[in-house]
Amino acid sequence: MSRGLGSTPLHLLFAFVAMGGWAGWANAAYPAPEPLVAGLLQGTLSAALTLYLKHAVEWLAARTRGHVALWLPPLGALAGSAGVLVGLHALAGTPALLVTVAVPLLVSGSYVTLYHLALWRSGRT
Repeated sequence: MSRGLGSTPLHLLFAFVAMGGWAGWANAAYPAPEPLVAGLLQGTLSAALTLYLKHAVEWLAARTRGHVALWLPPLGALAGSAGVLVGLHALAGTPALLVTVAVPLLVSGSYVTLYHLALWRSGRT
């Protein structure tokens, strides 16, 4: 894998910019500073949750066996991520909360599912 593509800081920066930009856009109809706050919060959360998802799925995968090992690690990691996203956006008063968290949860759910499937297939879980 290319050194840049495997770079954790690059992944975190991409998550911050992409998902923070999405949240700002999703809240653009509301007066300032709502879009900025939503964007900065989501960008920060997306960067942090990128690390969390990777480690959570690895931790859960190492502790489960059989068919449960196929679905519990990604579902458990995503549930934790969803709780943090919804809870912190609710506390921040993000006006378009559901629209704001929908895309990041779709992206992170896809990421964690595909990452876990790759681990599971390789026998590293």
